[in-house]
Amino acid sequence: MSALRATRQILQTIAGHGWRSHSSKPAQSAHIGKPGAGFSFELTDEQKEFQATARKFALEEIIPVAAQYDRTGEYPLPLIKRAWELGLINSHIPESCGGLGLGSFEACLITEELAYGCTGVQTAIEANSLGQMPVIIAGNEQQQKKYLGRMTEEPMMCAYCVTEPGAGSDVAGIKTKAEKKGDEYVINGQKMWITNGGKANWYFLLARTNPDPKAPASKAFTGFIVEADSPGIQVGRKEINMGQRCSDTRGIVFEDVRVPKENVLIAEGAGFKIAMGAFDKTRPPVAAGAVGLAKRALDEATKYALERKTFGKPIVEHQAVSFLLAEMAMKVELARMAYQRAAWEVDVGRKNTFYASIAKAFAGDIANQVATDAVQIFGGNGFNTEYPVEKLMRDAKIYQQTNRGVMQTVSGGKCKDT
Repeated sequence: MSALRATRQILQTIAGHGWRSHSSKPAQSAHIGKPGAGFSFELTDEQKEFQATARKFALEEIIPVAAQYDRTGEYPLPLIKRAWELGLINSHIPESCGGLGLGSFEACLITEELAYGCTGVQTAIEANSLGQMPVIIAGNEQQQKKYLGRMTEEPMMCAYCVTEPGAGSDVAGIKTKAEKKGDEYVINGQKMWITNGGKANWYFLLARTNPDPKAPASKAFTGFIVEADSPGIQVGRKEINMGQRCSDTRGIVFEDVRVPKENVLIAEGAGFKIAMGAFDKTRPPVAAGAVGLAKRALDEATKYALERKTFGKPIVEHQAVSFLLAEMAMKVELARMAYQRAAWEVDVGRKNTFYASIAKAFAGDIANQVATDAVQIFGGNGFNTEYPVEKLMRDAKIYQQTNRGVMQTVSGGKCKDT
Protein backbone atom coordinates (compact mmCIF):
# COMPACT_ATOMS: atom_id res chain seq x y z
CA MET A 1 0.00 0.00 0.00
CA SER A 2 2.85 2.38 0.71
CA ALA A 3 4.09 1.93 -2.87
CA LEU A 4 0.64 2.69 -4.21
CA ARG A 5 0.37 5.80 -2.05
CA ALA A 6 3.72 7.00 -3.38
CA THR A 7 2.62 6.36 -6.94
CA ARG A 8 -0.61 8.23 -6.34
CA GLN A 9 1.28 11.24 -4.97
CA ILE A 10 3.46 11.30 -8.07
CA LEU A 11 0.44 11.11 -10.36
CA GLN A 12 -1.33 13.85 -8.40
CA THR A 13 1.74 16.01 -8.92
CA ILE A 14 1.64 15.35 -12.66
CA ALA A 15 -2.08 16.09 -12.83
CA GLY A 16 -1.78 19.21 -10.71
CA HIS A 17 0.94 20.77 -12.78
CA GLY A 18 -0.53 19.84 -16.17
CA TRP A 19 2.29 20.95 -18.45
CA ARG A 20 5.46 20.91 -16.42
CA SER A 21 7.44 24.13 -16.30
CA HIS A 22 10.50 22.11 -15.35
CA SER A 23 10.36 19.70 -18.30
CA SER A 24 13.83 18.62 -19.39
CA LYS A 25 14.59 20.50 -22.59
CA PRO A 26 17.97 21.75 -23.81
CA ALA A 27 18.63 25.45 -24.28
CA GLN A 28 19.36 25.54 -28.01
CA SER A 29 20.62 29.08 -28.30
CA ALA A 30 23.25 28.60 -25.60
CA HIS A 31 25.10 26.07 -27.75
CA ILE A 32 25.20 27.67 -31.18
CA GLY A 33 28.87 27.85 -32.04
CA LYS A 34 29.79 25.97 -28.85
CA PRO A 35 29.49 22.28 -29.76
CA GLY A 36 31.87 21.33 -26.96
CA ALA A 37 29.56 22.71 -24.28
CA GLY A 38 27.35 19.62 -24.31
CA PHE A 39 23.66 19.61 -23.46
CA SER A 40 21.80 21.96 -21.18
CA PHE A 41 18.40 20.94 -19.85
CA GLU A 42 17.22 24.46 -19.07
CA LEU A 43 15.22 26.68 -21.40
CA THR A 44 16.24 30.22 -22.18
CA ASP A 45 13.92 33.03 -21.09
CA GLU A 46 12.84 33.54 -24.69
CA GLN A 47 12.04 29.85 -25.13
CA LYS A 48 9.99 29.89 -21.93
CA GLU A 49 8.00 32.83 -23.25
CA PHE A 50 7.15 31.07 -26.50
CA GLN A 51 6.26 27.91 -24.61
CA ALA A 52 4.04 29.77 -22.14
CA THR A 53 2.26 31.70 -24.89
CA ALA A 54 1.54 28.53 -26.84
CA ARG A 55 0.42 26.71 -23.70
CA LYS A 56 -2.00 29.46 -22.73
CA PHE A 57 -3.41 29.57 -26.26
CA ALA A 58 -3.91 25.78 -26.29
CA LEU A 59 -5.57 25.62 -22.89
CA GLU A 60 -7.80 28.66 -23.22
CA GLU A 61 -8.64 28.84 -26.92
CA ILE A 62 -8.01 25.49 -28.63
CA ILE A 63 -9.26 22.89 -26.13
CA PRO A 64 -12.69 24.49 -25.58
CA VAL A 65 -13.55 24.25 -29.31
CA ALA A 66 -11.49 21.22 -30.43
CA ALA A 67 -14.36 18.73 -30.14
CA GLN A 68 -16.66 20.96 -32.17
CA TYR A 69 -14.11 21.30 -34.98
CA ASP A 70 -13.68 17.53 -34.91
CA ARG A 71 -17.42 16.98 -35.29
CA THR A 72 -17.91 19.49 -38.11
CA GLY A 73 -14.60 19.12 -39.93
CA GLU A 74 -14.62 22.89 -40.37
CA TYR A 75 -11.26 24.51 -41.08
CA PRO A 76 -10.12 26.30 -37.88
CA LEU A 77 -9.51 29.67 -39.53
CA PRO A 78 -10.29 31.76 -36.40
CA LEU A 79 -7.69 29.81 -34.43
CA ILE A 80 -5.15 30.10 -37.23
CA LYS A 81 -5.64 33.87 -37.36
CA ARG A 82 -5.22 34.06 -33.61
CA ALA A 83 -2.06 31.93 -33.74
CA TRP A 84 -0.71 34.27 -36.41
CA GLU A 85 -1.40 37.29 -34.19
CA LEU A 86 0.46 35.63 -31.32
CA GLY A 87 3.47 34.73 -33.46
CA LEU A 88 2.84 30.98 -33.10
CA ILE A 89 2.74 30.32 -36.84
CA ASN A 90 5.42 30.78 -39.52
CA SER A 91 8.11 30.73 -36.84
CA HIS A 92 10.80 29.57 -39.30
CA ILE A 93 10.50 32.57 -41.64
CA PRO A 94 13.79 34.53 -41.60
CA GLU A 95 13.97 37.98 -40.05
CA SER A 96 15.00 39.35 -43.46
CA CYS A 97 11.49 38.51 -44.67
CA GLY A 98 9.75 39.93 -41.62
CA GLY A 99 9.61 36.67 -39.64
CA LEU A 100 10.91 35.60 -36.27
CA GLY A 101 13.65 33.35 -37.64
CA LEU A 102 13.27 30.82 -34.82
CA GLY A 103 15.24 27.60 -34.75
CA SER A 104 13.83 24.11 -34.95
CA PHE A 105 14.00 23.71 -31.19
CA GLU A 106 11.79 26.73 -30.49
CA ALA A 107 9.37 25.60 -33.20
CA CYS A 108 9.12 22.20 -31.52
CA LEU A 109 8.37 23.76 -28.14
CA ILE A 110 5.48 25.66 -29.70
CA THR A 111 4.27 22.63 -31.64
CA GLU A 112 4.13 20.36 -28.60
CA GLU A 113 1.96 22.86 -26.76
CA LEU A 114 -0.41 23.42 -29.70
CA ALA A 115 -0.76 19.67 -30.26
CA TYR A 116 -1.71 19.27 -26.61
CA GLY A 117 -4.80 21.29 -27.47
CA CYS A 118 -5.64 19.58 -30.78
CA THR A 119 -3.40 17.96 -33.37
CA GLY A 120 -5.90 18.76 -36.11
CA VAL A 121 -5.47 22.47 -35.45
CA GLN A 122 -1.73 22.02 -34.95
CA THR A 123 -1.35 20.12 -38.23
CA ALA A 124 -3.09 22.89 -40.15
CA ILE A 125 -0.64 25.35 -38.59
CA GLU A 126 2.48 23.20 -38.93
CA ALA A 127 1.77 22.41 -42.60
CA ASN A 128 2.79 25.99 -43.32
CA SER A 129 6.29 25.24 -42.06
CA LEU A 130 6.57 22.23 -44.36
CA GLY A 131 5.44 24.25 -47.37
CA GLN A 132 7.76 27.13 -46.52
CA MET A 133 10.86 25.10 -45.72
CA PRO A 134 12.02 24.45 -49.32
CA VAL A 135 11.88 28.21 -49.96
CA ILE A 136 13.69 28.92 -46.69
CA ILE A 137 16.54 26.52 -47.43
CA ALA A 138 16.78 26.94 -51.21
CA GLY A 139 14.98 30.11 -52.28
CA ASN A 140 16.89 33.15 -53.49
CA GLU A 141 16.34 36.57 -51.91
CA GLN A 142 13.65 37.57 -54.38
CA GLN A 143 11.71 34.32 -53.95
CA GLN A 144 11.90 34.48 -50.18
CA LYS A 145 10.72 38.06 -49.91
CA LYS A 146 7.88 37.50 -52.38
CA TYR A 147 6.50 34.25 -50.99
CA LEU A 148 7.61 34.22 -47.35
CA GLY A 149 7.25 37.95 -46.84
CA ARG A 150 3.57 37.94 -47.76
CA MET A 151 2.90 35.41 -45.00
CA THR A 152 4.15 37.82 -42.36
CA GLU A 153 1.81 40.55 -43.63
CA GLU A 154 -1.43 38.61 -43.25
CA PRO A 155 -2.47 35.11 -42.11
CA MET A 156 -2.29 32.91 -45.17
CA MET A 157 -1.35 29.31 -45.81
CA CYS A 158 0.89 27.37 -48.17
CA ALA A 159 1.28 23.66 -48.94
CA TYR A 160 3.91 21.03 -49.72
CA CYS A 161 2.89 19.18 -52.91
CA VAL A 162 5.03 16.07 -53.18
CA THR A 163 2.91 12.99 -52.36
CA GLU A 164 1.03 11.36 -55.24
CA PRO A 165 -1.52 8.52 -55.47
CA GLY A 166 1.30 6.13 -56.36
CA ALA A 167 4.23 7.82 -54.64
CA GLY A 168 4.13 8.60 -50.94
CA SER A 169 7.26 7.62 -49.04
CA ASP A 170 8.82 6.61 -52.37
CA VAL A 171 9.46 10.16 -53.52
CA ALA A 172 11.57 8.90 -56.42
CA GLY A 173 8.40 7.39 -57.90
CA ILE A 174 6.79 10.77 -58.61
CA LYS A 175 5.06 10.96 -62.02
CA THR A 176 4.13 14.65 -62.19
CA LYS A 177 6.08 16.19 -65.08
CA ALA A 178 7.31 19.68 -65.86
CA GLU A 179 8.34 20.47 -69.44
CA LYS A 180 10.26 23.64 -70.23
CA LYS A 181 8.78 25.78 -72.99
CA GLY A 182 10.57 29.07 -73.49
CA ASP A 183 10.70 31.01 -70.23
CA GLU A 184 8.07 28.80 -68.60
CA TYR A 185 7.53 25.27 -67.40
CA VAL A 186 4.28 23.44 -68.18
CA ILE A 187 3.27 21.10 -65.36
CA ASN A 188 0.96 18.10 -65.62
CA GLY A 189 0.22 15.58 -62.91
CA GLN A 190 -1.67 14.77 -59.76
CA LYS A 191 -0.85 15.19 -56.08
CA MET A 192 -2.62 13.53 -53.16
CA TRP A 193 -3.00 13.96 -49.39
CA ILE A 194 -1.94 17.61 -49.55
CA THR A 195 -2.45 19.32 -46.19
CA ASN A 196 -3.82 22.86 -46.65
CA GLY A 197 -4.36 21.92 -50.30
CA GLY A 198 -7.62 23.83 -50.52
CA LYS A 199 -6.53 26.75 -48.35
CA ALA A 200 -3.03 27.49 -49.66
CA ASN A 201 -1.97 30.74 -51.30
CA TRP A 202 0.95 28.98 -53.00
CA TYR A 203 2.51 25.53 -53.25
CA PHE A 204 5.96 24.01 -53.21
CA LEU A 205 5.71 21.38 -55.94
CA LEU A 206 8.13 18.62 -56.88
CA ALA A 207 7.99 17.45 -60.51
CA ARG A 208 10.09 15.38 -62.89
CA THR A 209 11.98 17.48 -65.42
CA ASN A 210 14.26 14.76 -66.75
CA PRO A 211 12.22 12.45 -69.02
CA ASP A 212 14.78 9.63 -68.79
CA PRO A 213 13.25 7.01 -66.44
CA LYS A 214 16.75 5.81 -65.56
CA ALA A 215 17.92 9.24 -64.40
CA PRO A 216 18.90 9.24 -60.70
CA ALA A 217 16.50 10.98 -58.33
CA SER A 218 19.21 13.49 -57.45
CA LYS A 219 19.02 14.86 -61.00
CA ALA A 220 15.52 13.96 -62.20
CA PHE A 221 13.33 16.33 -60.19
CA THR A 222 12.91 20.08 -59.86
CA GLY A 223 11.29 22.14 -57.12
CA PHE A 224 8.84 24.88 -58.11
CA ILE A 225 6.87 27.59 -56.35
CA VAL A 226 3.38 27.57 -57.82
CA GLU A 227 0.68 30.18 -57.23
CA ALA A 228 -2.46 28.37 -56.04
CA ASP A 229 -4.73 30.39 -58.33
CA SER A 230 -2.79 29.49 -61.49
CA PRO A 231 -5.00 28.42 -64.43
CA GLY A 232 -5.15 24.65 -64.78
CA ILE A 233 -5.12 23.80 -61.07
CA GLN A 234 -8.07 21.70 -59.92
CA VAL A 235 -8.48 21.29 -56.17
CA GLY A 236 -10.26 18.10 -55.12
CA ARG A 237 -12.78 17.53 -52.37
CA LYS A 238 -11.80 17.66 -48.72
CA GLU A 239 -10.89 14.18 -47.51
CA ILE A 240 -12.83 12.93 -44.50
CA ASN A 241 -10.25 11.17 -42.36
CA MET A 242 -10.32 9.07 -39.20
CA GLY A 243 -8.83 11.86 -37.12
CA GLN A 244 -7.49 15.40 -37.30
CA ARG A 245 -10.68 16.18 -39.19
CA CYS A 246 -10.44 19.97 -39.12
CA SER A 247 -7.19 19.78 -41.08
CA ASP A 248 -7.70 20.43 -44.80
CA THR A 249 -6.43 17.47 -46.86
CA ARG A 250 -7.09 17.23 -50.60
CA GLY A 251 -5.92 15.92 -53.93
CA ILE A 252 -4.77 18.46 -56.51
CA VAL A 253 -4.63 18.07 -60.30
CA PHE A 254 -2.23 20.13 -62.40
CA GLU A 255 -3.27 20.37 -66.05
CA ASP A 256 -1.03 22.45 -68.32
CA VAL A 257 -0.16 24.74 -65.41
CA ARG A 258 2.37 27.35 -66.51
CA VAL A 259 5.07 28.40 -64.06
CA PRO A 260 7.72 31.05 -64.85
CA LYS A 261 11.35 29.93 -64.73
CA GLU A 262 11.88 32.50 -61.95
CA ASN A 263 9.93 30.14 -59.68
CA VAL A 264 12.44 27.30 -59.94
CA LEU A 265 14.28 26.69 -56.67
CA ILE A 266 18.08 26.72 -57.17
CA ALA A 267 18.13 25.04 -60.58
CA GLU A 268 16.63 22.30 -62.69
CA GLY A 269 17.39 18.90 -61.16
CA ALA A 270 17.90 20.15 -57.59
CA GLY A 271 14.38 19.37 -56.37
CA PHE A 272 14.93 15.99 -54.74
CA LYS A 273 17.69 17.27 -52.48
CA ILE A 274 15.57 20.28 -51.53
CA ALA A 275 12.57 18.11 -50.67
CA MET A 276 14.66 15.77 -48.53
CA GLY A 277 16.37 18.69 -46.81
CA ALA A 278 12.97 20.04 -45.85
CA PHE A 279 12.12 16.73 -44.17
CA ASP A 280 15.19 16.96 -41.94
CA LYS A 281 13.94 20.25 -40.55
CA THR A 282 10.23 19.43 -40.35
CA ARG A 283 10.28 15.91 -38.95
CA PRO A 284 11.23 17.05 -35.42
CA PRO A 285 8.08 19.25 -35.17
CA VAL A 286 5.96 16.30 -36.36
CA ALA A 287 7.46 14.26 -33.54
CA ALA A 288 6.78 17.12 -31.14
CA GLY A 289 3.13 17.10 -32.21
CA ALA A 290 2.91 13.40 -31.42
CA VAL A 291 4.42 14.06 -27.99
CA GLY A 292 1.89 16.82 -27.33
CA LEU A 293 -0.95 14.42 -28.06
CA ALA A 294 0.59 11.72 -25.88
CA LYS A 295 1.04 14.13 -22.98
CA ARG A 296 -2.61 15.22 -23.28
CA ALA A 297 -3.70 11.56 -23.20
CA LEU A 298 -1.52 10.96 -20.13
CA ASP A 299 -2.96 13.99 -18.33
CA GLU A 300 -6.55 13.05 -19.15
CA ALA A 301 -5.99 9.46 -18.00
CA THR A 302 -4.26 10.56 -14.81
CA LYS A 303 -7.03 12.97 -13.90
CA TYR A 304 -9.68 10.32 -14.57
CA ALA A 305 -7.82 7.67 -12.57
CA LEU A 306 -7.65 9.98 -9.54
CA GLU A 307 -11.38 10.71 -9.70
CA ARG A 308 -12.96 7.45 -10.85
CA LYS A 309 -13.69 4.95 -8.06
CA THR A 310 -14.23 1.19 -8.24
CA PHE A 311 -14.48 -1.25 -5.39
CA GLY A 312 -14.46 1.62 -2.94
CA LYS A 313 -11.27 3.38 -3.98
CA PRO A 314 -9.88 5.50 -6.86
CA ILE A 315 -8.75 3.30 -9.73
CA VAL A 316 -5.27 4.83 -9.49
CA GLU A 317 -4.85 2.74 -6.34
CA HIS A 318 -5.23 -0.43 -8.36
CA GLN A 319 -1.75 -1.55 -9.25
CA ALA A 320 -2.61 -2.39 -12.87
CA VAL A 321 -3.73 1.21 -13.47
CA SER A 322 -0.93 2.92 -11.57
CA PHE A 323 1.76 0.91 -13.34
CA LEU A 324 0.17 1.61 -16.72
CA LEU A 325 0.20 5.34 -16.01
CA ALA A 326 3.84 5.15 -14.95
CA GLU A 327 4.75 3.43 -18.22
CA MET A 328 2.82 6.07 -20.18
CA ALA A 329 4.75 8.84 -18.42
CA MET A 330 8.08 7.20 -19.20
CA LYS A 331 7.19 6.86 -22.88
CA VAL A 332 6.15 10.51 -23.16
CA GLU A 333 9.38 11.70 -21.60
CA LEU A 334 11.58 9.53 -23.83
CA ALA A 335 9.72 10.61 -26.98
CA ARG A 336 10.20 14.24 -25.95
CA MET A 337 13.93 13.68 -25.58
CA ALA A 338 14.06 12.16 -29.06
CA TYR A 339 12.56 15.17 -30.81
CA GLN A 340 14.67 17.55 -28.73
CA ARG A 341 17.86 15.80 -29.85
CA ALA A 342 16.78 15.95 -33.49
CA ALA A 343 15.92 19.65 -33.23
CA TRP A 344 19.12 20.46 -31.37
CA GLU A 345 21.22 18.72 -34.02
CA VAL A 346 19.79 20.78 -36.87
CA ASP A 347 20.07 24.03 -34.92
CA VAL A 348 23.79 23.53 -34.31
CA GLY A 349 24.27 23.01 -38.03
CA ARG A 350 24.65 19.24 -38.26
CA LYS A 351 22.80 16.90 -40.61
CA ASN A 352 20.07 15.35 -38.50
CA THR A 353 18.42 12.83 -40.85
CA PHE A 354 19.15 9.92 -38.52
CA TYR A 355 17.84 11.58 -35.35
CA ALA A 356 14.89 13.23 -37.10
CA SER A 357 13.79 9.90 -38.54
CA ILE A 358 14.09 8.15 -35.19
CA ALA A 359 12.19 10.92 -33.41
CA LYS A 360 9.31 10.88 -35.86
CA ALA A 361 8.98 7.09 -35.91
CA PHE A 362 9.33 6.65 -32.15
CA ALA A 363 7.06 9.53 -31.13
CA GLY A 364 4.40 8.37 -33.58
CA ASP A 365 4.36 4.92 -32.02
CA ILE A 366 4.32 6.38 -28.51
CA ALA A 367 1.39 8.66 -29.31
CA ASN A 368 -0.63 5.63 -30.41
CA GLN A 369 0.38 3.50 -27.45
CA VAL A 370 -0.34 6.18 -24.87
CA ALA A 371 -3.65 7.20 -26.46
CA THR A 372 -4.75 3.56 -26.56
CA ASP A 373 -3.75 3.07 -22.93
CA ALA A 374 -5.70 6.20 -21.99
CA VAL A 375 -8.83 4.78 -23.62
CA GLN A 376 -8.26 1.58 -21.66
CA ILE A 377 -8.02 3.46 -18.37
CA PHE A 378 -11.29 5.23 -19.13
CA GLY A 379 -12.94 1.83 -19.60
CA GLY A 380 -16.30 1.98 -21.36
CA ASN A 381 -16.27 5.78 -21.16
CA GLY A 382 -13.14 5.84 -23.29
CA PHE A 383 -15.16 4.50 -26.21
CA ASN A 384 -17.60 7.40 -26.01
CA THR A 385 -17.34 10.72 -27.86
CA GLU A 386 -18.29 12.65 -24.72
CA TYR A 387 -14.84 11.91 -23.32
CA PRO A 388 -11.66 13.35 -24.86
CA VAL A 389 -9.54 10.23 -25.24
CA GLU A 390 -11.65 8.77 -28.05
CA LYS A 391 -10.65 11.70 -30.27
CA LEU A 392 -7.03 11.48 -29.15
CA MET A 393 -6.86 7.85 -30.21
CA ARG A 394 -8.24 8.66 -33.66
CA ASP A 395 -5.98 11.68 -34.08
CA ALA A 396 -2.89 9.69 -33.12
CA LYS A 397 -3.13 7.13 -35.89
CA ILE A 398 -1.88 9.39 -38.68
CA TYR A 399 1.50 9.64 -36.95
CA GLN A 400 2.07 5.94 -37.57
CA GLN A 401 0.63 5.93 -41.08
CA THR A 402 3.45 8.19 -42.29
CA ASN A 403 6.24 6.19 -40.67
CA ARG A 404 6.91 3.54 -43.31
CA GLY A 405 9.28 5.73 -45.29
CA VAL A 406 10.92 6.93 -42.10
CA MET A 407 11.67 3.39 -41.01
CA GLN A 408 13.13 2.65 -44.43
CA THR A 409 15.39 5.67 -43.99
CA VAL A 410 16.60 4.48 -40.59
CA SER A 411 17.19 0.89 -41.75
CA GLY A 412 18.42 1.60 -45.25
CA GLY A 413 21.77 3.08 -44.36
CA LYS A 414 20.91 6.50 -45.79
CA CYS A 415 21.06 8.40 -42.54
CA LYS A 416 24.61 8.26 -41.27
CA ASP A 417 25.37 10.70 -38.50
CA THR A 418 27.38 13.11 -40.64
